[in-house]
Amino acid sequence: MNLTTKYLGLTIKNPLVPSASPLSKSVSIARELEDNGAAAIIMWSLFEEAITAESESMVRFLHQQDTGFAEISDGFLPAHQDFDNALDQYLEHIRKLKEALEIPVIASLNGVTPSGWIKHATDLQQAGADALELNVYYVAGDIGQTGAQVEERYLSLLRELRGHVQIPINMKLSSAFSSVGNMVSRLAAAGANGVALFNRFYQPDIDIQGLRLQSTLRPSTSAEILLAMRWIAILHGRHEGLSLGATGGVHTAEDAIKLLLAGADVVHLCSVLLQKGPAYTALILTGIQDWMTEQGFESVDDFRGRVSALTVPNPAEFERANYLNVLDSYSISSGVRV
Repeated sequence: MNLTTKYLGLTIKNPLVPSASPLSKSVSIARELEDNGAAAIIMWSLFEEAITAESESMVRFLHQQDTGFAEISDGFLPAHQDFDNALDQYLEHIRKLKEALEIPVIASLNGVTPSGWIKHATDLQQAGADALELNVYYVAGDIGQTGAQVEERYLSLLRELRGHVQIPINMKLSSAFSSVGNMVSRLAAAGANGVALFNRFYQPDIDIQGLRLQSTLRPSTSAEILLAMRWIAILHGRHEGLSLGATGGVHTAEDAIKLLLAGADVVHLCSVLLQKGPAYTALILTGIQDWMTEQGFESVDDFRGRVSALTVPNPAEFERANYLNVLDSYSISSGVRV
């Protein structure tokens, strides 16, 4: 049975790729993921704001306070560059993972400024990352900003980075674009090697007793795969060489199989691994293999995209027709499907 697949131009042993999470912070856990079938690993996201804030804090601590001793104020204290910061630690961790693992190691970067994106992306490449995922976590809260301006933010970033980085680039996208398909096409033309659909934006909640915002983290559910499944099915086969990754809600072998049937090149695992541990990767992989045996498929390529917009009898079912069919199949009086 051949489970290999192409992802960002890399040949990997199967379609299961743990996405950015705290699990990648431990070399031993990363090894456990690999031993249980993970075909590549995406590191936790490196945030430019965290690097900048840490550097500014160190400068204030060492050089912007009056110690009362002239000899100290005149240079006795060490320079802040002498201490390892979040970037240094991240780069060192790439090297450790590369030494410990045989599978590809993909760095994840979340920047703010053009210079920050470029500098840190170059650093990650030089540290040995096999590919780079751009986690462009951006909420367009400015009501004066147009959709075209938001899209250009992503495109200009990719074009700029493509001039400085040679390793494959994966764009992790939100589902909030007015035309997801067109955006993916423009990213492919600008040099993206792949897209991950879709980024889960963690929404703030409201504490009704304290009358304030509060941060919340709710694990994904299998129901969330349907949005990515629809768009992957629509996009499958449209752009040669562009990898399609499904992220958000993959908890079972059935979830993964559905996304592969829609046309995904890889499926990303996160919440389920945080909840059940790295060994659960092997259970999902075994479930895929058992299903392939039942169906008579010898390779992932035999069934990838079998239920995409290019192959189903009525492609409109991925668009408006499904909405009409679902509403029509529900009985208001009985409350059950008929």
